[in-house]
Amino acid sequence: MMISNGIEDEEKWLAEGIAGIQHNAFYLHRALDANNLREALKFSAQLLSELRTSRLSPHKYYELYMRAFDELRRLEMFFKDEDRHGCSVVDLYELVQHAGNILPRLYLLCTVGSVYIKSKEAPAKDVLKDLVEMCRAVQHPIRGLFLRSYLAQVSRDKLPDIGSEYEGEGDTVMDAVEFVLQNFTEMNKLWVRMQHQGPLREKEKLEKERSELRDLVGKNLHVLSQIEGVDLEIYRDTVLPRVLEQIVNCKDELAQYYLMDCIIQVFPDEYHLQTLEILLGACPQLQPTVDLKTVLSQLMERLSNYASSSPEVIEAQADMPIVGAITLYVSLLTFTLRVHPDRLDYVDQVLPKLEDSKATKQVVALLSAPLDKYDDIVTALTLSNYPRVMDHLDAGTNKVMAMVIIRSIMKNKTCVSTSDKVEVLFELIKGLIKDLEGISTDELDEEDFNEEQNSVACLMHMLYNDDPEEMLQIICTVWKHIKAGGSKRLPFTVPPLVFSALKLVRKLQGQDGDVAGEEVPATPKKIFQLLNQIIEALSVVPSPELALRLYLQCAEAANDCDLEPVAYEFFTQAFVLYEEEVAYSAKLLKKPDQCRAVYACSHLFWVDDQDGIKDGERVLLCLKRSLRIANAAQQMANVTRGSSGPVTLFVEILNKYLYFFEKGNPQITSSVIQGLIELIKTEMQSDSTTANHASDAFFTSTLRYIQFQKQKGGAMGEKYDPIKL
Repeated sequence: MMISNGIEDEEKWLAEGIAGIQHNAFYLHRALDANNLREALKFSAQLLSELRTSRLSPHKYYELYMRAFDELRRLEMFFKDEDRHGCSVVDLYELVQHAGNILPRLYLLCTVGSVYIKSKEAPAKDVLKDLVEMCRAVQHPIRGLFLRSYLAQVSRDKLPDIGSEYEGEGDTVMDAVEFVLQNFTEMNKLWVRMQHQGPLREKEKLEKERSELRDLVGKNLHVLSQIEGVDLEIYRDTVLPRVLEQIVNCKDELAQYYLMDCIIQVFPDEYHLQTLEILLGACPQLQPTVDLKTVLSQLMERLSNYASSSPEVIEAQADMPIVGAITLYVSLLTFTLRVHPDRLDYVDQVLPKLEDSKATKQVVALLSAPLDKYDDIVTALTLSNYPRVMDHLDAGTNKVMAMVIIRSIMKNKTCVSTSDKVEVLFELIKGLIKDLEGISTDELDEEDFNEEQNSVACLMHMLYNDDPEEMLQIICTVWKHIKAGGSKRLPFTVPPLVFSALKLVRKLQGQDGDVAGEEVPATPKKIFQLLNQIIEALSVVPSPELALRLYLQCAEAANDCDLEPVAYEFFTQAFVLYEEEVAYSAKLLKKPDQCRAVYACSHLFWVDDQDGIKDGERVLLCLKRSLRIANAAQQMANVTRGSSGPVTLFVEILNKYLYFFEKGNPQITSSVIQGLIELIKTEMQSDSTTANHASDAFFTSTLRYIQFQKQKGGAMGEKYDPIKL
């Protein structure tokens, strides 16, 4: 009953409003026929006052507005004919601003403003700017929306567009764009504000009423799409970002859904292709309840239809820069990944289009997209076209992309767990594994080369399988690839591979002997045979000192597995290498080697078990002597190279001091450690000391450890407390 009463009341209010307009329209017509400007302005203002009502729903208000609109069109014709009213348009523009009420005043101002622009007595942009800003005076959502809709209606054929009679003399297409964007922004704010105009219990009714008014707001975007001067550049750089900013900032589900749909429907498909990344970038910023699936599906349908009806979009544009072409595919792939992340076949279809690309940044962006989306290189490895595109990249781009792949694996801690996937992965990163055509290791910047190879070394630790057979296959696959990388790469790539193999040996510890059959299982003996081949390749690089250390690591592991003959063989290889290579090239008489040998001897005088020797003075003697040798090494470096070497030796000795300090050696006191810390800091600040990132990081880590012990509390915390950092 209450609802029917409300409808009846609204019908009555509408009838009263229409009657008021008709009554004043009668006298308005009489004044127009008599060319009486004063009376025409009086009755037109009274007529427009009927639009000040707040009682009507949007649907009923629209009926009332259309009655007033018809009368305003007649009034505009009168204003155009100066001979009839005898008042210049400039004076008329001032005169209507004296209307008593703001709403009638602004309707009259917009009407005269339309005539003012047409007269060209003032620049169109100045009049448009004046009108769009003055309309801010009406902040009631429904009244404000219809007023601004009227402004858009009377001005749409008077915008300073390309080819328009209003262009020129300072008026440009950007003035037209700015006017429409400003009007759109204000209308959207009014439209969104409507939801707060009634009680919560009527929310559903308010949303229905708001929905009825959406076309008033969307019409602005249609006007923008019809402006001839809005080319791709203006759309991409100005129109789309401003519209999306308003859509995102309004935080309203209804407005966001409708306006995103408007963008897709009113602007050309070609523009969507070129700006897909910008459009999709706004999607995650929308309200969670916005039905994005429907909006993006409509976009996909439009683009699909466009592509099928215009297959020559890319191919026919022979003069299109290659960068532009690739950017289209980057956008298309981004779109595919967001809408259909589960359809790898869609993703795969986009990739072949880039085989002849030479635009590094865009290609890397495209090939990175699947990695960013899936957070898993393993998924990318299943894309058959991914390696094909990588094969067509130039050597420089291939290396850039290889580093992107490795960083993705490290960032996401992805485990590559089969030899087949390792095979595909190493094919993808072959730009880092071996010399590509046109680039040799001799031409590379040493710092860049070291960074690349260290990344490959880190990657080795992400290749793992719990099954020993599969793990051995992975190791063999990696070795097949890295042994072709040349002598300069092996010192970086062999050590992590050796330690992966030794980790597998430890897991298999206790297994031995050969097993009959076609498939020989993974056994420690078999792995040691492979390790011997790997390290032998390293020893002839030549990198004898590294090979010596790895032989000794293998000998220790073989001994732990009770494989005495194998351990003996590794020790033999180590001694032969030492005799033939190390003793003559490194001579172990170098100061750093002497220093390390002396501080290592300190452990001979302090054995940490119940019956072990604990000679604190001898320990201190060894450490002091190693410190003197380290100091001599620094001075020698200063004489021979003009600068001191890194402080690595001092930090190593500091760590030995800390070890014996914690073990309770009474000769190693907090004051001794404090003095050594100060010495290292002084050396690091010296102008003659060579900066070294590894040394700095080592010292920082040591200080962090001391700080940790200080904060830990208890007996150890008290021991460390006197040390000042």
